[in-house]
Amino acid sequence: MRKAMVSLGLVVGMSMLAGSPLLAQTTAEVTLTRLDGGTPPAPLEVNARFSDTYAYPGLKLQFVYSCYLVKHGNDYMVWDTGQSMSAGPVAPKVGLVDLLAQMKVTPEQVKYIGISHYHGDHIGQANSLPKATLLIGKGDWDVLTSAKPPAGVNPQLVSNWISGGGNVEPVPQDKDVFGDGTVVMLYTPGHTPGHHSLLVRLAQMGPVILSGDFAHFNENYESNGVPIFNTDRAQTLASIDRIKKIAANSKATLIIQHDARDVAKLPAFPESAR
Repeated sequence: MRKAMVSLGLVVGMSMLAGSPLLAQTTAEVTLTRLDGGTPPAPLEVNARFSDTYAYPGLKLQFVYSCYLVKHGNDYMVWDTGQSMSAGPVAPKVGLVDLLAQMKVTPEQVKYIGISHYHGDHIGQANSLPKATLLIGKGDWDVLTSAKPPAGVNPQLVSNWISGGGNVEPVPQDKDVFGDGTVVMLYTPGHTPGHHSLLVRLAQMGPVILSGDFAHFNENYESNGVPIFNTDRAQTLASIDRIKKIAANSKATLIIQHDARDVAKLPAFPESAR
């Protein structure tokens, strides 16, 4: 009887350990690499277009175009794809596929393309990764596939998926991309109907939030500025508030993707944040 009780105790003990962090499967290593997504234009005056309350008189800023490679174990995800190679003066000097090749990553190895929103400077080179599953906000996918997309929306930039040539997942809310909490698309509508940002949890640097365009530059973020071309003012303000709270609660580093000052918080290509 005593021997049976000891055996039962061992079984129960091992069962409890199996569900504990001590024996839990090791989380995949995650790295984050910044990529140039276009050639920066001349500094822009931001008062008229980037604040519907004209909050930035006289302010000129250098915008940049950035996209990102997330490595999760043996899987790869590209976040945004920058300007098209045919975008004229703002086209990238080196294409996305060539940048990936410098990191020894082929287009076929990219499992996911995560898209913050449908504007051309964020989906410009998506078709160069046709085998990847496209993750895009449902609200934005609905616009891209509508009978008459509004001015400034170019469905041809994601024609591979609209034509059925690749898998697409319209994302209605948040999405835990790899199922372990390390890479999460955050629903931040307002700039566009289905806009998302990306939370990447790195072991050394800590959490990083990639903005998409819920804010375009630091002053925009700090003062709750709403560009005149956003699709919903109230949603924009709610999304800024949400990211501020997530960043504070998780002690995250925010990378505003068009602000060179923020992009510089990450190592220069081809080095990766870990």
